[in-house]
Amino acid sequence: MMDRGRAALKQSRDALQVGPSRMAWVNGSLVIDVDEVSSLPMVSRVRGQIRLTPSGLTEVEAHLTPSGSHIWRPFAPSATIEVDLTQGHTWRGHGYFDANFGSAALEADFLRWTWGRFPRAHGGATCFYDGIRMDGSTLALGLDVAADGAVQEITPPPLTSLSRTAWGISRDTRCDAGARPRQTMVMLEAPFYSRCLVQTQIEGETTVGVHEALDLTRFRSPLLKPILAVRVPRRAGWP
Repeated sequence: MMDRGRAALKQSRDALQVGPSRMAWVNGSLVIDVDEVSSLPMVSRVRGQIRLTPSGLTEVEAHLTPSGSHIWRPFAPSATIEVDLTQGHTWRGHGYFDANFGSAALEADFLRWTWGRFPRAHGGATCFYDGIRMDGSTLALGLDVAADGAVQEITPPPLTSLSRTAWGISRDTRCDAGARPRQTMVMLEAPFYSRCLVQTQIEGETTVGVHEALDLTRFRSPLLKPILAVRVPRRAGWP
């Protein structure tokens, strides 16, 4: 929740610490100890622990651009998660763990993208990554991941439009022909980004999963970027 300088970073084979917060692999689980301050307008301490236990780990590194300047790493598309944070946020449920890496700015290579991860009856999850690159080429990736982490690339079902967000961001997701996806819960809405729960249909199976939409045309606006510095404050040092 805060950009910090190099002095705040500590890293080892199984652990990563940034300032007062830390994540580490412990007996097959990713244990995340949180000690942060939330951003405006509701500034408060956020402390506690998140424990994510994958049912299986993948070995996939998906290139989102032909040059490999952006890589998506779906470490564990299917996992159990235990959350115990301040302000009464204590629960247990279904989760996932992934990450993006890159050697270039997102807005330098993409106009927009959408992503979705949908749990399946077979115990794993199906993931879709779609985007339009700056050169006009498209990204259309579909992965079906078994509970044990085995991955199979699939031909995605048709790209189907979702309703626009309150900020007017256009969205779409993958859905069986003839069916209609719909948003079931808003999780985060910003001028350039949306995260929500979406109900869709894949191979005749109805499923609800996490969906993201990112508008990089808006993100690169010089009017918008200063707002991020307010939402994500910076601290150069850490004792």
